[in-house]
Amino acid sequence: MNLRENFKEYSVSELAYSLKQTVEDMYGHVRVRGELGRVTIAKSGHCYLDIKDNKAVINSILWKGTINNLSVKLEEGMEVVCEGKLSTYPGRSNYQLIISSVQLAGEGALLALLEKRKKMFSDEGLFDSNRKIKIPYMPKVIGVITSPTGAVIQDILHRISERFPVNVIVWPVLVQGDKAAKQISNAIIGFNNIEITRPDLLIVARGGGSIEDLWCFNEEIVVRSASSSKIPIISAVGHETDWTLMDYVADYRSPTPTGAGEKAVPVLSDLIDIIFERGSRLSRSLTRNIKEKKAVLSSAKLPLANNILAYPQQSLDLILAKMVKPKSIFEPFIQKLHIISSKIPNLERLIDRPLNNLSNLSLRLNERPIRNNISIQEKRLSQIFERITNAANNYINNGTQILSKNTQLLDAYSYQSVLERGYVIVDDGNGNIIRTKNHLPPHSKIILSFSDGKINATTDGEIQKKVKQSITKKKSKSSEQPDLF
Repeated sequence: MNLRENFKEYSVSELAYSLKQTVEDMYGHVRVRGELGRVTIAKSGHCYLDIKDNKAVINSILWKGTINNLSVKLEEGMEVVCEGKLSTYPGRSNYQLIISSVQLAGEGALLALLEKRKKMFSDEGLFDSNRKIKIPYMPKVIGVITSPTGAVIQDILHRISERFPVNVIVWPVLVQGDKAAKQISNAIIGFNNIEITRPDLLIVARGGGSIEDLWCFNEEIVVRSASSSKIPIISAVGHETDWTLMDYVADYRSPTPTGAGEKAVPVLSDLIDIIFERGSRLSRSLTRNIKEKKAVLSSAKLPLANNILAYPQQSLDLILAKMVKPKSIFEPFIQKLHIISSKIPNLERLIDRPLNNLSNLSLRLNERPIRNNISIQEKRLSQIFERITNAANNYINNGTQILSKNTQLLDAYSYQSVLERGYVIVDDGNGNIIRTKNHLPPHSKIILSFSDGKINATTDGEIQKKVKQSITKKKSKSSEQPDLF
Protein backbone atom coordinates (compact mmCIF):
# COMPACT_ATOMS: atom_id res chain seq x y z
CA MET A 1 0.00 0.00 0.00
CA ASN A 2 1.32 3.42 -0.95
CA LEU A 3 1.59 5.69 2.11
CA ARG A 4 1.08 8.76 -0.03
CA GLU A 5 -2.47 7.66 -0.69
CA ASN A 6 -3.27 8.18 3.04
CA PHE A 7 -2.32 11.91 2.95
CA LYS A 8 -5.27 14.29 2.71
CA GLU A 9 -5.33 16.31 -0.40
CA TYR A 10 -6.09 20.08 0.00
CA SER A 11 -7.03 22.65 -2.50
CA VAL A 12 -5.11 25.92 -2.36
CA SER A 13 -7.98 27.78 -0.72
CA GLU A 14 -8.65 24.94 1.72
CA LEU A 15 -5.06 24.95 2.87
CA ALA A 16 -4.98 28.73 3.11
CA TYR A 17 -8.12 28.92 5.23
CA SER A 18 -6.96 25.98 7.35
CA LEU A 19 -3.76 27.86 8.12
CA LYS A 20 -5.81 30.99 8.87
CA GLN A 21 -7.94 29.09 11.36
CA THR A 22 -4.92 27.49 13.02
CA VAL A 23 -3.08 30.81 13.41
CA GLU A 24 -6.14 32.61 14.79
CA ASP A 25 -6.79 29.80 17.28
CA MET A 26 -3.21 29.81 18.56
CA TYR A 27 -2.72 33.60 18.56
CA GLY A 28 -6.22 34.90 19.23
CA HIS A 29 -4.90 37.64 21.60
CA VAL A 30 -1.33 38.90 21.55
CA ARG A 31 0.63 41.98 22.69
CA VAL A 32 3.44 43.10 20.43
CA ARG A 33 6.00 45.80 21.19
CA GLY A 34 7.94 47.46 18.42
CA GLU A 35 8.59 50.54 16.33
CA LEU A 36 6.10 51.80 13.78
CA GLY A 37 7.44 51.74 10.24
CA ARG A 38 5.20 52.51 7.28
CA VAL A 39 1.87 54.08 8.29
CA THR A 40 -0.75 54.46 5.53
CA ILE A 41 -4.39 55.58 5.74
CA ALA A 42 -6.40 54.13 2.84
CA LYS A 43 -9.38 55.86 1.20
CA SER A 44 -11.61 53.36 2.98
CA GLY A 45 -10.44 54.78 6.32
CA HIS A 46 -8.50 51.67 7.34
CA CYS A 47 -4.87 52.05 8.45
CA TYR A 48 -2.09 49.77 7.19
CA LEU A 49 1.22 49.80 9.04
CA ASP A 50 4.35 47.85 9.87
CA ILE A 51 5.58 46.93 13.35
CA LYS A 52 9.28 46.16 13.37
CA ASP A 53 12.38 45.62 15.43
CA ASN A 54 15.94 45.12 14.29
CA LYS A 55 15.28 41.54 13.10
CA ALA A 56 11.71 41.24 11.80
CA VAL A 57 8.64 43.07 10.46
CA ILE A 58 4.94 42.27 10.96
CA ASN A 59 2.31 43.68 8.63
CA SER A 60 -0.60 45.09 10.62
CA ILE A 61 -4.00 46.65 10.06
CA LEU A 62 -6.38 48.84 12.05
CA TRP A 63 -9.98 49.00 10.98
CA LYS A 64 -11.60 52.44 10.56
CA GLY A 65 -13.69 52.12 13.74
CA THR A 66 -10.61 51.28 15.80
CA ILE A 67 -8.65 54.30 14.51
CA ASN A 68 -11.34 56.73 15.70
CA ASN A 69 -11.00 55.45 19.28
CA LEU A 70 -7.22 55.75 19.54
CA SER A 71 -5.85 58.22 22.10
CA VAL A 72 -2.72 58.96 20.04
CA LYS A 73 -2.04 59.77 16.42
CA LEU A 74 0.14 57.06 14.86
CA GLU A 75 3.37 58.31 13.36
CA GLU A 76 6.39 56.60 11.87
CA GLY A 77 9.12 55.99 14.42
CA MET A 78 6.83 55.76 17.47
CA GLU A 79 7.60 53.04 20.03
CA VAL A 80 4.26 51.33 20.72
CA VAL A 81 2.61 48.31 22.31
CA CYS A 82 -0.17 46.87 20.13
CA GLU A 83 -2.88 44.43 21.17
CA GLY A 84 -4.85 42.29 18.74
CA LYS A 85 -5.02 38.92 17.07
CA LEU A 86 -2.80 37.27 14.47
CA SER A 87 -4.44 36.24 11.23
CA THR A 88 -3.62 35.48 7.61
CA TYR A 89 -4.75 36.99 4.35
CA PRO A 90 -5.52 34.03 2.04
CA GLY A 91 -5.43 36.18 -1.06
CA ARG A 92 -1.68 36.74 -0.63
CA SER A 93 -0.77 33.90 1.71
CA ASN A 94 0.80 36.18 4.33
CA TYR A 95 0.02 36.77 7.96
CA GLN A 96 -0.88 40.06 9.62
CA LEU A 97 -1.73 41.50 13.02
CA ILE A 98 -5.26 42.89 13.33
CA ILE A 99 -4.82 45.58 15.99
CA SER A 100 -7.54 46.42 18.52
CA SER A 101 -5.63 48.99 20.62
CA VAL A 102 -2.36 50.93 20.58
CA GLN A 103 -0.45 52.48 23.47
CA LEU A 104 2.82 54.34 23.57
CA ALA A 105 5.58 52.20 25.04
CA GLY A 106 6.30 53.92 28.38
CA GLU A 107 6.98 57.47 29.54
CA GLY A 108 10.25 57.67 27.64
CA ALA A 109 8.46 57.17 24.36
CA LEU A 110 5.91 59.83 25.29
CA LEU A 111 8.62 62.34 26.16
CA ALA A 112 10.43 61.64 22.90
CA LEU A 113 7.22 62.14 20.94
CA LEU A 114 6.49 65.31 22.92
CA GLU A 115 9.87 66.80 22.03
CA LYS A 116 9.37 65.85 18.40
CA ARG A 117 6.00 67.60 18.23
CA LYS A 118 7.29 70.58 20.18
CA LYS A 119 10.08 71.09 17.65
CA MET A 120 7.67 70.70 14.74
CA PHE A 121 5.22 73.31 16.06
CA SER A 122 8.04 75.64 17.07
CA ASP A 123 9.51 75.48 13.56
CA GLU A 124 6.07 76.41 12.20
CA GLY A 125 6.06 79.49 14.43
CA LEU A 126 3.02 78.47 16.50
CA PHE A 127 4.83 79.37 19.75
CA ASP A 128 6.17 82.77 18.60
CA SER A 129 5.50 85.69 20.94
CA ASN A 130 4.23 87.90 18.10
CA ARG A 131 1.27 85.52 17.71
CA LYS A 132 0.17 86.04 21.30
CA ILE A 133 -3.03 88.02 21.88
CA LYS A 134 -3.14 90.45 24.82
CA ILE A 135 -5.29 89.29 27.73
CA PRO A 136 -8.19 91.81 28.17
CA TYR A 137 -8.11 93.81 31.42
CA MET A 138 -11.85 93.63 32.16
CA PRO A 139 -13.55 90.87 30.12
CA LYS A 140 -17.35 90.89 30.15
CA VAL A 141 -17.76 87.18 29.31
CA ILE A 142 -15.29 84.37 30.07
CA GLY A 143 -15.46 80.89 28.51
CA VAL A 144 -14.11 77.98 30.57
CA ILE A 145 -13.20 74.65 28.90
CA THR A 146 -12.82 71.93 31.51
CA SER A 147 -14.55 69.06 33.25
CA PRO A 148 -17.90 70.13 34.76
CA THR A 149 -17.12 68.22 37.95
CA GLY A 150 -14.23 68.39 40.34
CA ALA A 151 -12.27 71.07 42.14
CA VAL A 152 -10.88 72.85 39.06
CA ILE A 153 -14.12 74.48 37.92
CA GLN A 154 -14.99 75.34 41.53
CA ASP A 155 -11.63 77.08 42.08
CA ILE A 156 -11.95 79.15 38.90
CA LEU A 157 -15.54 80.24 39.54
CA HIS A 158 -14.84 81.03 43.19
CA ARG A 159 -11.82 83.19 42.33
CA ILE A 160 -13.62 85.13 39.59
CA SER A 161 -16.67 85.78 41.80
CA GLU A 162 -14.44 86.91 44.66
CA ARG A 163 -12.46 89.41 42.59
CA PHE A 164 -14.77 90.77 39.88
CA PRO A 165 -18.01 88.91 39.07
CA VAL A 166 -18.61 88.51 35.32
CA ASN A 167 -20.59 86.15 33.09
CA VAL A 168 -18.94 82.72 32.84
CA ILE A 169 -19.87 80.13 30.20
CA VAL A 170 -18.66 76.60 30.93
CA TRP A 171 -18.13 74.21 28.01
CA PRO A 172 -17.96 70.74 29.59
CA VAL A 173 -15.38 68.37 28.07
CA LEU A 174 -13.44 65.26 28.92
CA VAL A 175 -9.92 66.14 30.04
CA GLN A 176 -8.45 62.63 29.84
CA GLY A 177 -8.84 59.65 27.55
CA ASP A 178 -9.27 58.82 23.90
CA LYS A 179 -12.03 61.34 23.13
CA ALA A 180 -10.70 64.25 25.20
CA ALA A 181 -8.55 65.90 22.53
CA LYS A 182 -11.40 66.03 20.01
CA GLN A 183 -13.80 67.54 22.57
CA ILE A 184 -11.29 70.19 23.68
CA SER A 185 -10.60 71.16 20.07
CA ASN A 186 -14.33 71.39 19.30
CA ALA A 187 -14.87 73.57 22.38
CA ILE A 188 -12.21 76.09 21.29
CA ILE A 189 -13.62 76.22 17.76
CA GLY A 190 -17.18 76.43 19.10
CA PHE A 191 -16.47 79.42 21.33
CA ASN A 192 -14.83 81.22 18.38
CA ASN A 193 -17.92 80.64 16.24
CA ILE A 194 -20.38 82.07 18.81
CA GLU A 195 -21.79 85.42 17.66
CA ILE A 196 -24.02 86.37 20.61
CA THR A 197 -22.39 86.55 24.06
CA ARG A 198 -19.10 85.55 22.50
CA PRO A 199 -16.47 85.27 25.26
CA ASP A 200 -13.72 87.88 25.50
CA LEU A 201 -11.38 85.32 27.08
CA LEU A 202 -11.03 81.51 27.21
CA ILE A 203 -9.60 79.41 30.05
CA VAL A 204 -8.54 75.81 29.28
CA ALA A 205 -8.01 74.04 32.60
CA ARG A 206 -7.32 70.66 34.19
CA GLY A 207 -5.85 69.40 37.43
CA GLY A 208 -2.51 67.67 37.78
CA GLY A 209 -1.66 64.18 36.58
CA SER A 210 0.89 61.97 34.85
CA ILE A 211 2.11 62.62 31.34
CA GLU A 212 -0.34 59.99 30.10
CA ASP A 213 -3.22 61.75 31.90
CA LEU A 214 -2.32 65.11 30.34
CA TRP A 215 -1.49 63.76 26.90
CA CYS A 216 -4.70 65.02 25.26
CA PHE A 217 -3.34 68.58 25.66
CA ASN A 218 -0.30 67.58 23.55
CA GLU A 219 -2.35 66.37 20.59
CA GLU A 220 -1.94 68.18 17.28
CA ILE A 221 -5.67 68.83 16.89
CA VAL A 222 -5.74 70.73 20.21
CA VAL A 223 -2.57 72.74 19.49
CA ARG A 224 -3.74 73.85 16.05
CA SER A 225 -7.21 74.82 17.30
CA ALA A 226 -5.65 76.95 20.05
CA SER A 227 -3.18 78.61 17.66
CA SER A 228 -5.98 79.64 15.27
CA SER A 229 -8.24 81.00 18.03
CA LYS A 230 -9.22 84.66 17.67
CA ILE A 231 -10.08 84.76 21.38
CA PRO A 232 -7.11 84.97 23.80
CA ILE A 233 -6.53 81.75 25.77
CA ILE A 234 -5.21 81.18 29.29
CA SER A 235 -3.81 77.67 29.78
CA ALA A 236 -4.13 76.24 33.30
CA VAL A 237 -3.28 72.56 32.76
CA GLY A 238 -1.73 70.49 35.54
CA HIS A 239 0.58 71.80 38.24
CA GLU A 240 3.33 74.39 37.93
CA THR A 241 5.89 71.74 36.92
CA ASP A 242 3.60 70.19 34.28
CA TRP A 243 4.19 71.63 30.82
CA THR A 244 2.08 70.64 27.82
CA LEU A 245 2.03 71.93 24.25
CA MET A 246 -1.16 73.80 25.15
CA ASP A 247 0.92 75.90 27.58
CA TYR A 248 3.30 76.91 24.79
CA VAL A 249 0.64 77.81 22.23
CA ALA A 250 -1.68 79.63 24.67
CA ASP A 251 -1.52 83.41 25.00
CA TYR A 252 -0.83 83.11 28.75
CA ARG A 253 0.20 80.14 30.89
CA SER A 254 -1.06 79.98 34.46
CA PRO A 255 0.55 77.46 36.85
CA THR A 256 -2.80 76.70 38.54
CA PRO A 257 -6.54 77.07 37.82
CA THR A 258 -6.78 79.56 40.71
CA GLY A 259 -4.04 81.63 39.11
CA ALA A 260 -6.02 81.62 35.86
CA GLY A 261 -8.99 83.15 37.67
CA GLU A 262 -6.75 85.85 39.15
CA LYS A 263 -5.24 86.68 35.75
CA ALA A 264 -8.65 86.78 34.07
CA VAL A 265 -10.20 89.64 36.10
CA PRO A 266 -8.97 92.57 38.25
CA VAL A 267 -10.01 93.31 41.84
CA LEU A 268 -13.15 95.47 42.04
CA SER A 269 -12.11 97.28 45.22
CA ASP A 270 -8.79 98.26 43.61
CA LEU A 271 -10.64 99.88 40.71
CA ILE A 272 -12.78 101.92 43.10
CA ASP A 273 -9.65 103.07 44.96
CA ILE A 274 -8.07 104.16 41.67
CA ILE A 275 -11.12 106.27 40.79
CA PHE A 276 -11.09 108.02 44.18
CA GLU A 277 -7.34 108.61 44.01
CA ARG A 278 -7.54 110.17 40.54
CA GLY A 279 -10.48 112.32 41.60
CA SER A 280 -8.47 113.62 44.55
CA ARG A 281 -5.50 114.39 42.31
CA LEU A 282 -7.74 116.32 39.94
CA SER A 283 -9.21 118.31 42.83
CA ARG A 284 -5.76 119.19 44.18
CA SER A 285 -4.60 120.22 40.72
CA LEU A 286 -7.57 122.55 40.24
CA THR A 287 -7.08 124.15 43.64
CA ARG A 288 -3.36 124.70 43.00
CA ASN A 289 -4.06 126.20 39.57
CA ILE A 290 -6.59 128.67 40.98
CA LYS A 291 -4.19 129.75 43.73
CA GLU A 292 -1.46 130.38 41.17
CA LYS A 293 -3.79 132.51 39.04
CA LYS A 294 -4.86 134.51 42.09
CA ALA A 295 -1.22 135.08 43.01
CA VAL A 296 -0.51 136.40 39.51
CA LEU A 297 -3.48 138.73 39.80
CA SER A 298 -2.43 139.98 43.24
CA SER A 299 1.10 140.74 42.06
CA ALA A 300 -0.31 142.96 39.32
CA LYS A 301 -1.71 145.48 41.86
CA LEU A 302 0.18 148.82 41.90
CA PRO A 303 0.10 151.23 44.92
CA LEU A 304 0.11 154.35 42.70
CA ALA A 305 -3.08 153.49 40.83
CA ASN A 306 -5.53 152.63 43.59
CA ASN A 307 -8.21 154.97 42.32
CA ILE A 308 -7.84 153.77 38.75
CA LEU A 309 -7.88 150.07 39.71
CA ALA A 310 -10.72 150.28 42.19
CA TYR A 311 -13.45 149.40 39.70
CA PRO A 312 -11.59 146.52 37.96
CA GLN A 313 -10.62 145.12 41.37
CA GLN A 314 -14.24 145.22 42.49
CA SER A 315 -15.26 143.36 39.31
CA LEU A 316 -12.56 140.78 39.95
CA ASP A 317 -13.77 140.27 43.52
CA LEU A 318 -17.29 139.63 42.22
CA ILE A 319 -15.98 137.10 39.71
CA LEU A 320 -13.94 135.27 42.36
CA ALA A 321 -16.95 135.22 44.67
CA LYS A 322 -19.00 133.51 41.97
CA MET A 323 -16.38 130.82 41.35
CA VAL A 324 -17.45 127.43 42.66
CA LYS A 325 -15.08 125.83 45.09
CA PRO A 326 -13.40 122.69 43.63
CA LYS A 327 -14.54 120.64 46.57
CA SER A 328 -18.20 121.41 45.86
CA ILE A 329 -17.71 120.21 42.28
CA PHE A 330 -16.52 116.77 43.32
CA GLU A 331 -18.76 116.22 46.36
CA PRO A 332 -21.81 115.03 44.32
CA PHE A 333 -19.67 112.63 42.33
CA ILE A 334 -17.89 111.29 45.42
CA GLN A 335 -21.29 110.74 47.05
CA LYS A 336 -22.44 108.85 43.96
CA LEU A 337 -19.31 106.69 44.12
CA HIS A 338 -20.07 105.85 47.76
CA ILE A 339 -23.66 104.99 46.81
CA ILE A 340 -22.45 102.77 43.97
CA SER A 341 -19.97 100.92 46.18
CA SER A 342 -22.62 100.46 48.89
CA LYS A 343 -24.95 98.83 46.39
CA ILE A 344 -22.49 96.04 45.66
CA PRO A 345 -23.84 92.99 47.55
CA ASN A 346 -21.88 90.80 49.83
CA LEU A 347 -20.06 88.55 47.38
CA GLU A 348 -18.95 86.09 50.06
CA ARG A 349 -22.58 85.18 50.71
CA LEU A 350 -23.01 84.28 47.04
CA ILE A 351 -19.70 82.42 46.81
CA ASP A 352 -20.37 80.16 49.81
CA ARG A 353 -23.52 78.70 48.29
CA PRO A 354 -22.80 75.19 47.05
CA LEU A 355 -23.17 74.49 43.33
CA ASN A 356 -24.88 71.11 42.92
CA ASN A 357 -24.36 70.66 39.18
CA LEU A 358 -23.39 72.50 36.02
CA SER A 359 -26.93 73.52 35.08
CA ASN A 360 -27.66 75.10 38.47
CA LEU A 361 -24.25 76.78 38.42
CA SER A 362 -24.76 78.36 34.98
CA LEU A 363 -28.35 79.36 35.82
CA ARG A 364 -27.32 81.08 39.07
CA LEU A 365 -24.45 82.90 37.42
CA ASN A 366 -26.75 84.19 34.64
CA GLU A 367 -29.64 85.18 36.91
CA ARG A 368 -27.70 86.97 39.61
CA PRO A 369 -28.78 90.61 39.51
CA ILE A 370 -25.36 91.71 40.67
CA ARG A 371 -24.02 91.28 37.14
CA ASN A 372 -26.46 93.75 35.65
CA ASN A 373 -25.86 96.06 38.61
CA ILE A 374 -22.07 95.91 38.12
CA SER A 375 -22.45 96.65 34.39
CA ILE A 376 -24.68 99.64 35.15
CA GLN A 377 -22.30 100.96 37.81
CA GLU A 378 -19.35 100.61 35.44
CA LYS A 379 -21.15 102.77 32.88
CA ARG A 380 -22.05 105.30 35.58
CA LEU A 381 -18.48 105.47 36.83
CA SER A 382 -17.26 106.04 33.27
CA GLN A 383 -19.84 108.79 32.71
CA ILE A 384 -19.04 110.46 36.05
CA PHE A 385 -15.32 110.45 35.32
CA GLU A 386 -15.96 111.96 31.87
CA ARG A 387 -18.21 114.65 33.32
CA ILE A 388 -15.62 115.51 35.98
CA THR A 389 -12.93 115.87 33.34
CA ASN A 390 -15.10 118.05 31.08
CA ALA A 391 -16.22 120.27 33.99
CA ALA A 392 -12.65 120.73 35.15
CA ASN A 393 -11.43 121.68 31.68
CA ASN A 394 -14.28 124.18 31.20
CA TYR A 395 -13.66 125.64 34.67
CA ILE A 396 -9.95 126.18 33.99
CA ASN A 397 -10.54 127.61 30.50
CA ASN A 398 -13.12 130.13 31.78
CA GLY A 399 -10.86 131.23 34.64
CA THR A 400 -7.93 131.64 32.24
CA GLN A 401 -9.97 133.86 29.92
CA ILE A 402 -11.17 136.05 32.81
CA LEU A 403 -7.64 136.46 34.16
CA SER A 404 -6.36 137.36 30.69
CA LYS A 405 -9.00 140.07 30.25
CA ASN A 406 -8.37 141.57 33.70
CA THR A 407 -4.62 141.54 33.13
CA GLN A 408 -5.07 143.50 29.91
CA LEU A 409 -7.29 145.97 31.78
CA LEU A 410 -4.68 146.41 34.51
CA ASP A 411 -2.00 147.08 31.93
CA ALA A 412 -4.17 149.73 30.22
CA TYR A 413 -4.75 151.66 33.47
CA SER A 414 -1.26 151.37 34.96
CA TYR A 415 0.61 154.61 35.81
CA GLN A 416 3.40 153.56 33.43
CA SER A 417 1.00 153.88 30.51
CA VAL A 418 0.05 157.38 31.71
CA LEU A 419 3.73 158.43 31.82
CA GLU A 420 4.25 157.12 28.28
CA ARG A 421 1.57 159.55 27.10
CA GLY A 422 3.77 162.52 28.14
CA TYR A 423 2.90 163.09 31.78
CA VAL A 424 5.43 163.49 34.64
CA ILE A 425 5.18 162.53 38.32
CA VAL A 426 6.73 165.08 40.76
CA ASP A 427 7.65 164.07 44.31
CA ASP A 428 9.60 165.79 47.09
CA GLY A 429 12.28 163.13 47.32
CA ASN A 430 10.62 161.38 50.26
CA GLY A 431 8.04 159.54 48.22
CA ASN A 432 5.36 162.25 48.64
CA ILE A 433 3.75 163.23 45.37
CA ILE A 434 3.39 167.01 44.69
CA ARG A 435 -0.12 167.48 43.33
CA THR A 436 -0.30 171.37 43.13
CA LYS A 437 2.19 174.20 42.68
CA ASN A 438 1.31 175.56 46.10
CA HIS A 439 3.12 172.61 47.66
CA LEU A 440 6.46 173.73 46.18
CA PRO A 441 8.22 176.52 48.05
CA PRO A 442 11.18 178.15 46.29
CA HIS A 443 14.51 176.34 46.20
CA SER A 444 12.85 172.92 46.88
CA LYS A 445 14.57 169.72 45.75
CA ILE A 446 12.26 167.56 43.69
CA ILE A 447 12.37 164.34 41.60
CA LEU A 448 10.76 164.21 38.17
CA SER A 449 9.66 160.72 37.05
CA PHE A 450 9.37 160.17 33.29
CA SER A 451 8.39 157.00 31.44
CA ASP A 452 12.06 156.24 30.74
CA GLY A 453 13.60 157.27 34.08
CA LYS A 454 13.98 159.91 36.84
CA ILE A 455 15.95 163.19 37.23
CA ASN A 456 16.63 165.46 40.21
CA ALA A 457 15.63 169.16 40.04
CA THR A 458 15.46 172.33 42.23
CA THR A 459 12.70 174.97 42.09
CA ASP A 460 13.45 178.70 41.88
CA GLY A 461 10.95 181.46 42.65
CA GLU A 462 11.78 183.74 39.71
CA ILE A 463 11.99 180.93 37.21
CA GLN A 464 8.66 179.59 38.55
CA LYS A 465 6.98 182.90 37.74
CA LYS A 466 8.50 182.99 34.26
CA VAL A 467 7.36 179.47 33.65
CA LYS A 468 3.89 180.42 34.88
CA GLN A 469 3.77 183.48 32.58
CA SER A 470 5.01 181.38 29.69
CA ILE A 471 2.38 178.77 30.35
CA THR A 472 -0.32 181.47 30.61
CA LYS A 473 0.67 182.89 27.25
CA LYS A 474 0.62 179.46 25.67
CA LYS A 475 -2.83 178.80 27.12
CA SER A 476 -4.16 181.88 25.44
CA LYS A 477 -2.92 180.60 22.10
CA SER A 478 -3.75 176.92 22.48
CA SER A 479 -5.31 174.64 25.09
CA GLU A 480 -3.82 171.41 23.73
CA GLN A 481 -1.37 170.87 26.66
CA PRO A 482 -2.88 170.84 30.21
CA ASP A 483 -1.16 172.31 33.29
CA LEU A 484 0.89 169.62 34.98
CA PHE A 485 1.37 171.70 38.21
